Amino acid sequence: MRQQGKIIVQALRAVAANRDGTSDRGPHDRLLRAMFSAAVDSALPLRCVPPHLPSPPTGRTVVVGAGKAAAAMARAVEQHWQGPLSGVVVTRYGHAVRCDQITVLEAGHPVPDQAGVEAAGRIIEAVSGLDPEDLVLCLISGGGSALLPALPPGVSLGDEQELARALLHSGATVAEMNCVRKHISLIKGGRLAEAAAPARVVTLVISDVPGDDPSTIASGPTVPDATTSEEALRIITNRGIDVPPAIRDWLERPESETPNPQAVAVPDCRMIATPQLALEAAARVASEAGYTPLILGSAIEGEARDVGTVHAGIVHQILEHGQPVAAPCVLLSGGETTVTVRGPGRGGRNVEFLLSLLIGLRSVPRVAAIAADTDGIDGTEDNAGALIDCASLDRARSLGLSAAEFLQRNDAYSFFEATGDLVVTGATFTNVNDFRAIVIDAPSISQERPPR
Repeated sequence: MRQQGKIIVQALRAVAANRDGTSDRGPHDRLLRAMFSAAVDSALPLRCVPPHLPSPPTGRTVVVGAGKAAAAMARAVEQHWQGPLSGVVVTRYGHAVRCDQITVLEAGHPVPDQAGVEAAGRIIEAVSGLDPEDLVLCLISGGGSALLPALPPGVSLGDEQELARALLHSGATVAEMNCVRKHISLIKGGRLAEAAAPARVVTLVISDVPGDDPSTIASGPTVPDATTSEEALRIITNRGIDVPPAIRDWLERPESETPNPQAVAVPDCRMIATPQLALEAAARVASEAGYTPLILGSAIEGEARDVGTVHAGIVHQILEHGQPVAAPCVLLSGGETTVTVRGPGRGGRNVEFLLSLLIGLRSVPRVAAIAADTDGIDGTEDNAGALIDCASLDRARSLGLSAAEFLQRNDAYSFFEATGDLVVTGATFTNVNDFRAIVIDAPSISQERPPR
């Protein structure tokens, strides 16, 4: 391990001028970044919030919200709302945007902290005691579940944090994680809407989940929940998660059940930005650049390394047979993969996908790719993702790095940090999940007609 550390240090020194992955290696680099930017821009709150705002009520307007985009969404509301506002939203540390009438709080993500507990309490307080003439405008985006730890009786913050870490390392899907989270909360799974009654509740949602299910995004605080505590317990068992006794005790109590769709009115929930719309924006950029875009799917799930292997297989099919689309083309996909952590390395699902893709491509020519999280943060690191091209494996080998060894220990971040291929954007103030694009060029004349 010590020798591997020395290799990484030497590699970092060798690529010091390009260690953040921001240098331009040519037209592939520019096209990949332009498509990622288009995807992010399509979901910026200032663009997607105003068209979906409801009419002002005769009573009060209270704005609440949670997620990585919540503060930017609140600012967009302030800039386009006619009449007085009040309220409170919570976002991840580093994602705050200044608002004049709405209080913006920051809290921990992906592991909740005391600031999140206090923020959840203030949000519940803000919507309590309202009248039917009042409006609660709820702003929801990805990350909101971790930011709203409203603890049930007997469950401590330490219990919640232990569960959060176990879920993140278990390989559970986002739907599975949020099923568990909803049943260990006094605000998720429709409970916030209960607290706001009898006021009218309108929810604006920026989706970060496969399928755009509003009951899953941020664990659906204003949306009735079709899952049960029994399902949450089954997920915990199936994923081999050792939960604190207080959490298991709570899940076995009837009070842990969330409001179900049969018990509450149909919510006014407006999906204002989605992964599909982001991929379509990127596809337009690809078309303008002369490439045929092929959207493989906006809701792709599974182990990141397995998804990377599948994408590599599709690339080889295109290169060898021109199927399912001929080059020049761009393969686009989104969704939320998972990483079952088995090694001690650093990384997120996007760089793990990309490292697996790189291994599967085997340095084939004419191919370059990007995988990045549209919120600017891949997992818990400081990068959005990374970039690769047909020479990436050769560069790694010249630095003494084995892609397979880095993948085995879930250390894709360190690999791409060493090769200088990380994509670092900082907070984007939105979140429509993962973005993946693979550029495949047409063969040159010399490649089409090998010399005799």
